[in-house]
Parts: sequence; structure tokens; C-alpha cells
Amino acid sequence: MSAASECDPEQWPPGTVKLEDLFRGGEIILQPRPTVDPNDPLNWAPWRKYLNFGLACMYVVFVFADINAVTPTWGPMNEQNGFSYELLNDSYAAGCAALAIGGPLLIPFALKYGRRPVYVFSTIAQFAIAIWTAKLQTVGDLVAVNTLNCLFGALSEIIVQMTVADVFFVHQRGRMNSYYIWFLNIGGSLAPLAAGYITTGQGWRWVWWWMAIFFGISFLIYAFMFEETKYSSKVYHGTDPLALPEPMSPDQQDTKDDSKTSDSKTVETGVGPSTDIYSTANEIDHTIPMRTYRQRLALWSTSPGSFSKFALHSYQPLVMFFTIPAVFYISLVYSIINATITVMITVLSEYLYEPPYNFNSAQVGLMSLPPFIATSLSLLVAGPLSDWSILYLAKRNNGVYEPEMRLWVIAAFIPFIPAGLWMFGFGLADSRPWPLLAIGYGLLSFGTAPISSISLTYLTDAYTDIVADSMVTITVTRNIVATVFVFAIAPWIDGIGMKNVFVMLGVLMIIIICSVFVFIYCGKKIRVRTASRYRYYAGRQFDTRTFEELKD
Repeated sequence: MSAASECDPEQWPPGTVKLEDLFRGGEIILQPRPTVDPNDPLNWAPWRKYLNFGLACMYVVFVFADINAVTPTWGPMNEQNGFSYELLNDSYAAGCAALAIGGPLLIPFALKYGRRPVYVFSTIAQFAIAIWTAKLQTVGDLVAVNTLNCLFGALSEIIVQMTVADVFFVHQRGRMNSYYIWFLNIGGSLAPLAAGYITTGQGWRWVWWWMAIFFGISFLIYAFMFEETKYSSKVYHGTDPLALPEPMSPDQQDTKDDSKTSDSKTVETGVGPSTDIYSTANEIDHTIPMRTYRQRLALWSTSPGSFSKFALHSYQPLVMFFTIPAVFYISLVYSIINATITVMITVLSEYLYEPPYNFNSAQVGLMSLPPFIATSLSLLVAGPLSDWSILYLAKRNNGVYEPEMRLWVIAAFIPFIPAGLWMFGFGLADSRPWPLLAIGYGLLSFGTAPISSISLTYLTDAYTDIVADSMVTITVTRNIVATVFVFAIAPWIDGIGMKNVFVMLGVLMIIIICSVFVFIYCGKKIRVRTASRYRYYAGRQFDTRTFEELKD
């Protein structure tokens, strides 16, 4: 990076930021830069941030529990309702397809009206769907509840990333996304375990009665505790967000007094960035009144913009998939990881009920425990390591952070993926003892969870202002791929055999994930070349911190 560009962050590609001030003893620079407004979520007290994020993670737990608790109920459904395993598998695939379309349909509401109404209304919808599921009788009921449940559940994979970008700084996001993936796995792994025991002890319908109870309680919590995290000075102060000020270069010290005058005016308005472009602390103007409890819990916070601008967020993610390489690649990584895990879940749910294993619902549920333990251990290491490594590498780069610095951590977890996948697939094909399958399942999860977390954090850091559209792209892609895999897995295994299927999956995952080294070495060049495209998409958002909206 040249000296000239070092003095002009506006010339840096998206995601490149000054993260450490080497002249202040390596103090961490807050990125994105908070405004002076105490109502700005970046300026919230830590307890408010963690409470809000904790509620968002609770949403993820219940949504993924609702989606994944179904597999231990397949055995009793097969016996009591006459639903074949092929039909149950197809209904699960229908849910995966609904997960793919839920994001484009519903996330524009979160962009236009705020995060809070999406959390509240989707929880009400899932409460009603859980009651319907508890009472289902027909094949039509089965397909309908799976489809609708996953349609609303698609929000959970996107809106939490929006919340992380709203509330936390760059140097905190790796840890926060690790927490997110961990909570996701509580719903994805422990829910089947609990569902197995509930099915055995109370009957499979009580799985959904418990989900209805949890969603009912969640609705009350979100209605009275969850605050809006979307911030716009337009909404709060009736003005446009300020553009980035020109930073001072060493030969501009004679204009320092004028800069101070300008900064003081910014503080007086209560809008815009803190007074130092390389701020290492929140500078808050306490003359700005805090919003009241009633204002903070307003049902929605509408952003200005036409219906056409609202509608473009339903198709813009698809355009971004083909025009921004990082979005394409992270979508591919996330898709193959989640499709493989979906294959594991469906294979377990079908084959472990049969000889030589003859598992009951509770035992099938227990097979979710190894991946949860492995995920917890890996994220315990990967989250702090991800944030520590970027500070270390930024310090070696004159305090400048490049998002690709996060990707180095991925390399340490790649070997666990083929090892776990092949141990599980070969063991199941040869009817090996179930502990071998459990270890293989755990090893796979130990490798995939940190890669998922770091991939999402990289995309959030590199393209912060379009994170919602990016996450829609990822969700659509991963669920289309998962749907194809679920529909194809049975004939695929019948056609080439269990071992060959898992060999192919392992090789495919190695090729796709090892492509991360292309982005480690070329990612910045790609961001430079796509910078104008990114700014164009950012300008078409309802509200951004960095860019003014383009005129319709």
C-alpha cells in the first residue's frame, strides 16, 4: 500500500480498515466508526449489546430446534401415521427448498422496517405452525408444516449476521460469529437429542407442543425486551448520514484548527462519526437525549424508499452471486458444508433404525451429542484465535487490517473434514460399531463449524454494508444445494454404494475449501476490482453507515 493511499482510506477497497494505532501503543481502532449519538447501537453499553445478541441467538436456537427436531420422530410417524421414510425424506427436502426462498421473500422487510418486527412476527408464525404440527394427520399437513416452518426459519441464518454488523466492531465479530454458530448447533444438535427422549417418553406430538410453548414464551420476551439495532441518522435526526471526512496527512497540520472547528459542529448536531477518523474510544455527545423505553420498543422503524427499492432486495442477491466473487465463493463453501451435514442427518435418521443398529428415537437423538461437543471445542479455540490473529497480522501490516487475514485460521481445520466424513461413511457401509460413526460425525463437525464461522465473518468484514443481501445469497445457495442432495442421496447410494458417495463428498469438500488459499493471496485484488460494484450495491440499501443512498 502506497504512502498516499495510506493517508486516504477512501481509496482503500471495501473491508480494508485501520485497526491498530501503532503511535498509541497499538490501541485498537474502532471499526466501523461509531457516531456521537448515544442511541447508536455501536455506542450501547456492553450489557445492552450482549442482551440483544443473546436474544438473537435464542431465536436461532429455537428455529433450528424446530427444524431439526423432526428426525427422531420419523420412526413413530412411520408406524403410527403410515408415512414412508421416502415421504418423510421428501418432506424434509421441501423444507430445505422453503429455506432457500424464505430469505429473498422476507429479509427486505428487515431492511425496510427494521430487525425487531421480523423477530416478533416470525416468532408468532412459528408458534402457530408448531401447534399445527402437533396436530397433523395427513400428508398434506406434513408437507405444509415443513414448508412454512422453514420459510420463516430462513430468517435466522441472515438476520443474526445483520445484528452482529449493527452492534459489534470488526475486532469483535469473529468471537460473536463463533457464538452464533455454537448456538445454532445447540438447536441443530441438542434438539434432536431432546426430541428423541420426548418422543420415547411422551409421544412424538409433544415435541411440537414443547416447541409451541417455547415460541410463545419467546414472543413475550421479544415484545418487551428486544431493541431495534438498525441505526440511521435519517430516522433519528432527519438528516443524511455524513460521508467519511478527509483524514489529515502529515503536511496538513496547519489546518488542524479548522478541523477541530468542523468536528465540534459535528458533535453539536449529534450526527456523524466521532471526531477522530482513527478513534480508539467512543466519543459520545451526552446532550443528545436517550430514546425512551417506549421509543426503543417501537414495533417498526421505517426507512425511506420506494416499493421498487424494497423489491430489488428480492433479486439483487442473485445478481451479487454472479458479480462479486467473494459472495460466490463463501456461498459455495457454506453450501457444501451444510449439504454434507444434511446428508449425514438424513442417512442417520434412516439407516440407524434398521439392523444391525436397531436404534430407537432416543438413541438416534443421542447421535447428535458428538457433533455438539466437537463444535463447542472447536469454536472455543477458533473464535478467540480468529480475533487475536487479525490484531497480530494487522500490527505487522502497519496497523491496517485486511479481511483475508481471518482466512488463515481455516487451514488448521481442513484435515478434520475428510477424516470424519470417511470414518463415518466407511463405518456405516461396513456396519461398524456405532462409536466409530459417532467419532466420525464429531470430527466432521470439529472441522466444519470454525470454517462456517470464519467464512461468515470474512464476508461481513469485507462487505459490511451489503451483509443482508450477501447472507440471502448464501442462504438461498446452501438450501438449494441441500435440497438437491437430500432428494438425490437415496438413489445416489443405491447407484454407486455408500462408500463411493462419501468418497466423492470428501474429495468435493477438500477441493472447494482448499480454494480458500486463492482468496488469501488474491482476495484483496478481487476487492479492489469489485469496489465500484460494491459501492453501487451499498448505495441501493435502505440505510448504510458508509454510503449515501443513490437517488431512485
